[in-house]
Amino acid sequence: MKLAPKTAVILDGDTEKTVGIDEVKVGDRFIVRPGDSIPVDGIVKKGESAVNESALTGESVPVEKQAGDRVSAATINTSGYMVCEATRVGEDTTLAGIIRMVSDAAATKAPIAKIADRVSGVFVPVVIGIAFVTFVVWLLVGQTFGYAIARAVSVLVISCPCALGLATPVAIMVGNGVGARNGILFKTAAVQELTGKTRIVALDKTGTITTGIMRVTDVIPADGFGENELLTTAYALESKSEHPISKAIIDHAKEHDIELRETSEFEVLSGNGLRAKLDGARIAGGNARFITGVLKDNSSLPCLDELSEKGRTPVLFTKDDRLLGIIAVADTIKDDTPRAVSELKKMGIHVVMLTGDNEITAGAIAREAGVDEVVAGVLPDGKEAEIRKLMEKGKVAMVGDGINDAPALTRADVGIAIGAGTDIAIDAADVVLMKNSIRDVAAAIRISRATLRNIHQNLFWAFFYNVIGIPLAAGCYVAAFGWTLNPMFGAAAMGLSSFCVVTNALRLNWLKVYDGTADTATDHDTKANNNKKEKVDREMKIKVNGMMCAHCEAHVKKALEAIDGIESAEASHEENLVTITNSKDVDEDLIKEAVTEAGYEYAGIA
Repeated sequence: MKLAPKTAVILDGDTEKTVGIDEVKVGDRFIVRPGDSIPVDGIVKKGESAVNESALTGESVPVEKQAGDRVSAATINTSGYMVCEATRVGEDTTLAGIIRMVSDAAATKAPIAKIADRVSGVFVPVVIGIAFVTFVVWLLVGQTFGYAIARAVSVLVISCPCALGLATPVAIMVGNGVGARNGILFKTAAVQELTGKTRIVALDKTGTITTGIMRVTDVIPADGFGENELLTTAYALESKSEHPISKAIIDHAKEHDIELRETSEFEVLSGNGLRAKLDGARIAGGNARFITGVLKDNSSLPCLDELSEKGRTPVLFTKDDRLLGIIAVADTIKDDTPRAVSELKKMGIHVVMLTGDNEITAGAIAREAGVDEVVAGVLPDGKEAEIRKLMEKGKVAMVGDGINDAPALTRADVGIAIGAGTDIAIDAADVVLMKNSIRDVAAAIRISRATLRNIHQNLFWAFFYNVIGIPLAAGCYVAAFGWTLNPMFGAAAMGLSSFCVVTNALRLNWLKVYDGTADTATDHDTKANNNKKEKVDREMKIKVNGMMCAHCEAHVKKALEAIDGIESAEASHEENLVTITNSKDVDEDLIKEAVTEAGYEYAGIA
């Protein structure tokens, strides 16, 4: 709510007037300058710009807007000047709807009962009852009042509600301290307990799996041109643009010490690209649709499908209507993401990626990160709905950092916010990761599981102590062994039991939260993954030569999947490998024949 704009600049005739956001009415025309937040939902009436909608959609690339397009409150105008007409204000805006969903989801989340509360509620009256029965029985069998009262007092003194009461809170306190020292903050004891029971982790893409910042991934000069000339031209052209893609190219040029050259006749073609003159030569840069219209000879235009399949955005550059080359940019994954996902999977956790990106981009990022499942093209309410579906399969932890993640964070059993995220995401979450690394998700689960194990150990020993001590104190062994217990020794034993529980809890301080060598899946996870393991056992890899691009991969995939018994085939032209998953045994000759007929060379089993 704090992130929502507080004022708007509206047009009153030809006069600009700054008013409070509550004063904006449907039908009012408002102005949005570069760098401004859009105050309410509306429609563009005049002007063109690129709007950063990542707060609502998760898309890292700004969306081009022109007359007739819709804009939403709390999104950022990155470049041009726009005049818009308000269509939804106040509680009707997209942002207000998200805030309302967070509130509704929070109202439906049930609290978790504490183990110690349930145990103590039964234990104390039971012990008092045992002490009373002990007193009465010894009187009935003819013992003196002093003897009977000593046995009853011994029962009361040796019984240890202290150890039972300490078993949970001390372990929780120490576990919280371990988390805090490592930048992992659990908001409540109940959340700390629940985190370890997670079976599914849903990860937002932008800013969680990825850096959220566009970077250059490929520099591909065309025939007859060098990489330095391509970068020099691109730097000169993009230096006058404020678009995030331009910023990525500028940063890359600076990193490679490229000299900045001055251009003339600079022109922005909204939604297409840029044009200018450099040393008398006509230069241009932009998307494939725009550049195709500029080029004299389109036969030299390389295949762009491979870059798109990898989730990268290609920007083409020309010089005097000849292709100069391609610079590809992408929102790259964080360095530690693949390792973090691998650790979660080793713990028996199913990892899902949720994103507003298109399926091609999402699929490329998912393959690089190594997640089990991808759900692409989902908006904020869609993420919340997907979390509800996942919750039908087990306990779900949602990890995110933006306003768009807040409803899903609140709906999930455990909401985990990346520390560098927005205030609303942190407020909606149950766990906050201060170091902005998703390796801390696995670390948080380790802390929770270790804490739960420690609590169970404490409760076991507290019960075991009472099962042995209470009969001894009551005098149950007098007839057989002549054993009795002085109440003073009972008091000492009771104190020792509490000491042991606290000492056991303090062992959590030795927990290595980033050491995954001892990670194992639970029995529940193992049973749930039995079918998956059967499929892995039926996997085989074959070598296929002659694949050159993504189209080749698709061709080989189609040919192999047509064979009876092959469930799926995943090809990689870079490694010349195809991974085949079989539902039954398949004759190798059939595989060889299918590959050969598709026009490629079968080189045997890898």
